[in-house]
This record gives sequence, structure tokens and C-alpha cells, in this order.
Amino acid sequence: MPIATILSRAQNGMEAPQVCVEVDLADGLPAMQLVGLPETVVKESKDRVKAAIVNSNFALPPGRIVVNLAPADLPKEGGRFDLPIAIGILVASGQLPVKDTSRCEFYGELSLSGELRSFVGALPAALRAGHAGNAIVLPRGNAVEASLVSGCSVATAEHLLEVCAHLNGARRLEFQQGGITGNASTSCADICEVRGQAQAKRALEIAAAGEHSLLFIGPPGTGKSMLAQRLPGILPAMTEDEALEAAAVRSISGKALKLEEWRVRPFRSPHHTASGVALVGGGSHPRPGEVSLAHNGVLFLDELPEFDRRVLEVLREPLESGVITVSRAARQAEFPARIQLIAAMNPCPCGYLGDAASRCRCTLEQVQRYRARISGPLLDRLDLHVEVPRLAPEQLRSDCAATETSATVARRVCDARALQVARQGKSNARLNNIEVDRFCAPGAQGRNVLERAMQRFALSARAYHRILKVARSIADLEGAVSLSVAHISEAIGLRRLDRAKPQN
Repeated sequence: MPIATILSRAQNGMEAPQVCVEVDLADGLPAMQLVGLPETVVKESKDRVKAAIVNSNFALPPGRIVVNLAPADLPKEGGRFDLPIAIGILVASGQLPVKDTSRCEFYGELSLSGELRSFVGALPAALRAGHAGNAIVLPRGNAVEASLVSGCSVATAEHLLEVCAHLNGARRLEFQQGGITGNASTSCADICEVRGQAQAKRALEIAAAGEHSLLFIGPPGTGKSMLAQRLPGILPAMTEDEALEAAAVRSISGKALKLEEWRVRPFRSPHHTASGVALVGGGSHPRPGEVSLAHNGVLFLDELPEFDRRVLEVLREPLESGVITVSRAARQAEFPARIQLIAAMNPCPCGYLGDAASRCRCTLEQVQRYRARISGPLLDRLDLHVEVPRLAPEQLRSDCAATETSATVARRVCDARALQVARQGKSNARLNNIEVDRFCAPGAQGRNVLERAMQRFALSARAYHRILKVARSIADLEGAVSLSVAHISEAIGLRRLDRAKPQN
């Protein structure tokens, strides 16, 4: 009896490697065996597939059924292989007269009645299938994810019988080409709602223009969180590739995707009790964490010193490399983590150090211990440290209509980002040291100012390059070709923690 081969795909981190589901029927006692490194959920598919076949008015073949999930050394997990296994059994037993399924891939979990249920990770599978030139058949619950992929031919079904009717020619499924063209939602909070705080708004604009990391420091209730939440509204819209990358991370995390929001930049704000695994991902079957869920978007860490120091240290690698590698004994997974980090903190444990109300009673030792929760290497990787002081009462009465809206600021940010892409192919924050020397070289006077600042404030070489990148972003917002002393000076002034020590 011939062997039936049905194509599907596994999930390994962000990858979706090809899996050939081979089914062989042999004489012997009735039994069904799965080989090819299946995990527990895949092994349990035997009972789901048997019940689905019988309840769909097909006959379960007598004898021994061997299902091989090739390649054998690739771990298989999840319920996505139920549908290809069922089709393989029906084809091998002659109940489905199918000659060739080599250009179509099948995914889906089966209920005992034969209904198709959605599975995790449909988008990466559709991406790889589209690149391979294969069509795909999957549950209707995964239709939104699959429809995002341009050039991929997608058909959806709700029951095993619909797929069988398509394969035997009784009733064909309708295949549609994926690809959604749409603009990002404009429902982001507007920066004009933040009263006063001109310097903090200026820093937020600079950070958006160059994709720089930013730390807000100030007493409670001064608008630090409000400012951070308005950053997505002034960032450039995601390209289709960026949107697909961010959507793929959500897909393998089991997060719902909405067509009207798929080009909105992610904004993740984990609680300060989050563990290191929750932040960067992990588990026996590695899954992405908050850092990867914020890919191509914003990761906001409120109350930064309240996070466990060991948890914060795991951010150092993705801030530099833009990827997270999760290693386990049996496997290794790599997740994208190109994020813009925004953080907020109080100046001292009680929160009122330097406040005009003079309510702070913290000792110098308490302040130093509080700030020491953030390591020097992590702080050095933050491009901007900006104070957000308490507002005078009269500033709270200012009219929102008199301040710039997010749309106005976003236009300047988009123009500056376009200059960077045209000049160097990436944002200023992503430049390496050689590229900084090429594109961010200051004049003689600017270099003297920067060198004096390095000596006075004992700045590191990393801080030196980050100041130049911030100065380049300031110049891009003005449309300036070269860096001036004013650009360098403003960039230095926006690193407050480099030039100030806690005082009681």
C-alpha cells in the first residue's frame, strides 16, 4: 500500500521549518504509532484524529498505522498536526482519491467531532509557505493572521469534511491571496494633553526621531507615564515588513491579532514584579517575553528601580544587539527584540527629592541605595536622562489647543527619520561606532566641548558615542547637515544623571 505524504510546518522560535507527515498502513493488530520526536500534545493527537475520522463518517483503517513526522530530529509540539495526520490516513487508505498534495500545506487542531480549531503560530508558517510558493489550508480562526502575508494563497475551513470535499473535488475551497494594505490607527493618545513639561516633550521628540532610549526622572504625578504613553503617537508608521515581524511575535505567543491595529507600534508596559523569564522569554518550550512583544515598538518600564536588579540586567543584550537568544538543554530559540526603551523613576525612595514642596526626608544613603538598584552599565545604555519637575498650578490651566499635537510633532519626526534612512539606511540609535565616526563627526569646537564634558563628568566611551548619536538626531530635526556646538551641548544636557549626584 503506498505511503501518503502531507506537508505541514513545525514551530521553532520564530522559524517554521517544513515537516512531512508520512502515513503508512501495514498488516497487524490495530494500533497507531507516531514517530519523529513528537511532544505530549502531538502524541495525544492519535485519539483526536481517530475520533474525528469516525465522527466524520469515514472508516478507520484496520491494522497498524505508522505516522512519521520528518525530519525526525526536529521537536514537534502543538495540535497543528492533527489535520495533516487525518488527511494522510484517509489518503493512504484510499478514502480520498488524491494524486498530488505537494504544493499545499495543511495545519489545524481537530476536535473529536472533526471541527477545526485554531493553533498558535499560524503567521510564521504562512510566511514560510508563501516564500516556498505553497498554498495553505488552515482553520477559520487563523484566517486573520494568514491574510496578512502578501503572495500566500490561503484557504480556510471549519471542519475536516470541508477539507476532504475539496481534496476529492466535490466542493472546492476558495483560495485567496493574502496581503493587507492599511494605515496605522490614529487612536493613540495625543501629546497635547500633557500640560507644560517643554523639556520633557523636546526629549521625547528627539528620542522618537533617532529611536533613542529615554529615562524620565521626577516626583510622582508630574506626567512621566503620560509622556511615555504618547510616544507611539509620534513615531513613524511601521512598514509592512516591520508590521509582519511584530505580528509574527504575537502569533507565536497566542495573542489575538486585529486587522485595524496590525500596523500600530506595540506598547508594552510590564509590572515591576515581572520576572526575568517574563521579560525576555523562556520556558521549556521557549516563548517570547515582553521585550520581544515590544519588537519594533516601545517597552515602557515604570518605577524602574522597583524592578529586580537581575531582571533589569537581562535588558543589556537586547539593547545592543536587538535580539534575544533563549538557550535550553534540548533547544535554542532566537526572538527579535529591536525595541525603544522608555523608563520612568522617582528621584528618591519617597519620590520628592529636589521637589519645590521640600517634602523629602530621605537620607543621602537611602537615595544612593535607591539609585544603585539600576546598574551603571544599564544606565550608560540609556541615551537620554531627563527631569520631569512638578508643574506650577497656573500651568495646569493652560489650553491644550495652544500646544502642539502629536500629528504636528510626528511630521517633524518622520522627516528626520527619512533623512537618516536616506543617509545611512537606519536610525541614528542603530549606528555602530564606525558609522558614528562617519555620520556623526562633530566640528573642532563641538569636539572640544564633548571632550571637556567627558573629563568633567567622567563619561564612558559608550556615552561619548551615544551623545554624538543624540546630537545627530537633534541636527536632523533641524535639517542641519553638520553637527554644531549647540547640538552637542543639548545632547550633553539631556544626560542628567551623568552630571548630577544625589544631594540631600
